[in-house]
Amino acid sequence: MEENDVIRALGALAHELRLRVFRMLVVAGPDGLTPGAIAAQLDIPNATLSFHLKELMHAGLVTQERDGRSLIYRAAYERMNGVLGFLTENCCQGAACLDPAATSCRC
Repeated sequence: MEENDVIRALGALAHELRLRVFRMLVVAGPDGLTPGAIAAQLDIPNATLSFHLKELMHAGLVTQERDGRSLIYRAAYERMNGVLGFLTENCCQGAACLDPAATSCRC
């Protein structure tokens, strides 16, 4: 993953509502959610949600699929894992640094 891609993804998540939407989609799993379900759960107008979904899609964090007359949004797990991998790829110079019983890095 390129640095610019990670910056775009982190920038998209740096907004409270987009972070909430993304986390909802992660929890929803592969079934995803319709915009109506997201808007209802977050109590926000559809137009506002549409803007934020487009930002998440632009960052590659969300996918959209048409299912009949409905749109289904899903978290882009591969992209999310790529961002997390980029952020941690040099952790402790490749050595295992997190003891499951510990709460901090042993670097």
